Amino acid sequence: MLIRLLKAHLGPYKQPIAVLVLLQLIATIAALYLPTLNADIIDSGVIKGDTGYIVKTGGLMIAVTVAQVICSVGATFFGARTAMAMGRDIRASVFDRVQRFSGRELGQFGAPSLITRTTNDVQQVQMLVLMTFTLMVMAPIMCVGGIIMALNQDVPLSGLLVVLVPLLGAIVTVLVRKLRPAFRGMQTRIDVVNRILREQITGIRVIRAFVKDGHEKQRFGGANDDLTEVSLRTGRLMAFMFPAVMSVVNISSVAVIWFGAQRIASGGMQIGALTAFLSYLMQILMSVMMATFMFMMVPRAEVCAERIVEVLDTDTSVLPPTAPVTELRAHGHLELRGADFRYPGAEASVLRGIDLTARPGEITAVIGSTGSGKTTLLGLVPRLFDVTDGEVLVNGVDVRELDAALLSRTVGLVPQKPYLFSGTIASNLRYGRPDASEDELWAALATAQAKDFVEKLDLGLEAPVAQGGSNFSGGQRQRLAIARTLVRKPEIYLFDDSFSALDYATDARLRAALAAETAEATVVIVAQRVSTIREADRIIVLDEGAVVGTGTHHELMADNPTYREIVLSQLTEQEAA
Repeated sequence: MLIRLLKAHLGPYKQPIAVLVLLQLIATIAALYLPTLNADIIDSGVIKGDTGYIVKTGGLMIAVTVAQVICSVGATFFGARTAMAMGRDIRASVFDRVQRFSGRELGQFGAPSLITRTTNDVQQVQMLVLMTFTLMVMAPIMCVGGIIMALNQDVPLSGLLVVLVPLLGAIVTVLVRKLRPAFRGMQTRIDVVNRILREQITGIRVIRAFVKDGHEKQRFGGANDDLTEVSLRTGRLMAFMFPAVMSVVNISSVAVIWFGAQRIASGGMQIGALTAFLSYLMQILMSVMMATFMFMMVPRAEVCAERIVEVLDTDTSVLPPTAPVTELRAHGHLELRGADFRYPGAEASVLRGIDLTARPGEITAVIGSTGSGKTTLLGLVPRLFDVTDGEVLVNGVDVRELDAALLSRTVGLVPQKPYLFSGTIASNLRYGRPDASEDELWAALATAQAKDFVEKLDLGLEAPVAQGGSNFSGGQRQRLAIARTLVRKPEIYLFDDSFSALDYATDARLRAALAAETAEATVVIVAQRVSTIREADRIIVLDEGAVVGTGTHHELMADNPTYREIVLSQLTEQEAA
């Protein structure tokens, strides 16, 4: 998965990668040439007392060093730019894929996991690529080049490399195999910590209201301890790697000096050659150490890449039409024909055989007990979900065949949980229609009964909005969400229990203002409060995902026991009449 991800996202950067490899090659060759020059200075300059040769060769060493530094800096520059660009592209790809997900896929992954995959997981892959460009490209060149140069200095002494290099490789391989499952466990536990922390931050008011601070601390502490335990276990394995490698390096140095001294004593080797051989040995072992450092990162990056690719490979259940319809002849007609919806793996359908017709100039209401599928029904119209059977028609065309932008302009949804984005009131109201004028914004606020409290704010329309609209009350958020949809002026309005946080007086004023504003539009209202929908032209009664009644308030009160039960749970017999 890691190789596949890197191939897909490093393809556009072949040219800077080629330049980077060339610079690393030059820098490594320069580093490999320096010990040979040093050996020449010792053997041909210091021992013979030739000062001129020392100065001449020393100047060449300085020039080679300068070239090495320049190439190393250039390689690091290109490596960092390419790695950061690749990370940006992967994050953009994940974000783009998540934006296409329907409610099914979002529920499958969960918001905390998607956040972790987009941030922490991408960062791990990005860091691996950066280290590869700055260290790993150099390591094999230095290792192979070091072996060749060591053989050039003394062949018999190079026999030590036959033992040392495979020994280091075996140590690294064993540790990497143990690190991979440990890193997978670490990433999973990071997901859990993110999920619990997100729940606690979002639900802080509930936690304090029920005085559950201690319980939530224990809950977070348990998840945190699990992550700490896995991290410590992984850290112990990583901590063992460097001492093991350094032990091999130090033993190697002692062995080279021991056997090299015997070679010098027998006249088979010069002092400068031993110095150069020792330098090449250290370069070889250092390249193996660099590779070791990379291999420590590979298991975690591989796990992260699998999690990223899992998101990228998940296709949305809401597929775009192959030949989208871009123009509609009729206006404001909504119809559901035998609509069924079932979540993947669920035992039963959420909706079964739903037939519903809503026309312009009418208010169609949907009511039912909790869990009867009211919100899911509305979600089928703007394609938050797609029906598993049946059809959803907007202006006579199946929504699965409509162009997404056209469907968005035609249908306006006010969700059950109104969400405002960080910014200003004006930016939120213009979310669906950026070219809306201030007069249109104020008119929408007036209809939504939000004008009074917005006018009282010091900055009015430019008043700041916190993330999620947390600096406004529930009722204020609902009214701003309604105003946002009114600014859009769609042909079909869908209100998903959008009046639940309003008091009865505000609810009544808002519905009266909406009736005038949406007189020529199609309005579908989902509500739990009977007073909100009793004047609707048509009321659909849902029970366990099926339509069990259709009619006006008085018709349903007369012959529908389910509707009557709902009404009498809120109103007296006299009030209901």
